[in-house]
Amino acid sequence: MSAWVLPDQIADVLPSEARHIEELRRSLLDTASGYGYELVMPPMLEHLESLLTGTGEALDLQTFKLVDQLSGRSLGLRADSTPQVARIDAHLLNRQGVARLCYCGPVLHTRADRPLATREPLQLGAEIYGHAGLEADLEAMELAQACVLAAGLRHLTLDMADVRVIDSVLAGVPLSAEQTHLIHAALARKDAAELNTLSKDLPADVRGSLLALPRLYGDVAVLAEARRTLRPSPLLNEALDGLQWLADHLSGLDVSFDLADLRGYAYYTGMRFSLFARSERQGGAATHAELVRGGRYDEVGAIFGRKRPAVGFSLDLKELVQVSPRRALKAAVRAPWGNQPGLRDAIAALRAAGETVVCALPGHDHEVDEFHCDRVLTLHGGGWSVQPV
Repeated sequence: MSAWVLPDQIADVLPSEARHIEELRRSLLDTASGYGYELVMPPMLEHLESLLTGTGEALDLQTFKLVDQLSGRSLGLRADSTPQVARIDAHLLNRQGVARLCYCGPVLHTRADRPLATREPLQLGAEIYGHAGLEADLEAMELAQACVLAAGLRHLTLDMADVRVIDSVLAGVPLSAEQTHLIHAALARKDAAELNTLSKDLPADVRGSLLALPRLYGDVAVLAEARRTLRPSPLLNEALDGLQWLADHLSGLDVSFDLADLRGYAYYTGMRFSLFARSERQGGAATHAELVRGGRYDEVGAIFGRKRPAVGFSLDLKELVQVSPRRALKAAVRAPWGNQPGLRDAIAALRAAGETVVCALPGHDHEVDEFHCDRVLTLHGGGWSVQPV
């Protein structure tokens, strides 16, 4: 095998895409900063017991593991930054009030989470700690929406669910862990036949609710239908009331619901959402991609000894750049290379003023790829001046 061949689903990022990713990174972190979020930078590597504490089996299987040559302890390369940010909130900041934190950095996965995806996402996210109300849920959604809009995408759709819906349906029903897992799996697949088999010995109201759940997806009318068809309980009302309130306060996007969507069930404690955007790149087919995932996960800090409300979202910048409109090349000044009097001072002055100046090395006057040189630095009237090309 050639030495330059990379592992499967790991790739170099070349100049044009790297420029776009970096511009998006800066833009989205500035967007989060505009909402009052503070940047944190967790380490790529942690002791395994800290990195995987309370995260469940799924993240364990996604985590690369190695041995620390200094201590002999097991280490892990992070597969998700949220547990690290929860640790920062719990042990390093230890604030009593609200903490708004954002981050951006690579994570590594042992296996890609979907076909053709990278195993090295560039994860950007934002978290709110310390407020249990729907106001924090709404802010997380609005910031996610603002980030996708800042990437130049329009035609946004937000899909919502709430894990408390299934919790309310199964509340008080004596089920083994295996039975519960099978029911959750069948709901996730919307497998009505399997649900019919799994629920045959359950109480009639529970069975009816389980069989109804896979059909409860669509617009806001789904919430009213859920109130009519699902097993009534205060927990169900709380979940549906919350989804209704959020839908009423969101603007600028289409809102849909899928009450049988159980992705991240073991992680989320309440509302969860996905943000989709339609991309229509010139010369390519339109796509409708799921770009953001988020929700409420009030248990995330409990294992660190500080359980408090938490809600947030994350996205992969590498995935986002694939569907967002391409940005224009940055305007630049082309300058000759040489030792003529005043030339280096003129170039330094332009760069100090914020201009990009590309010096053309001898014999390579027109070899500029990633910059749009619309001006040229020339010797004119005894001095160096910038002239349009």
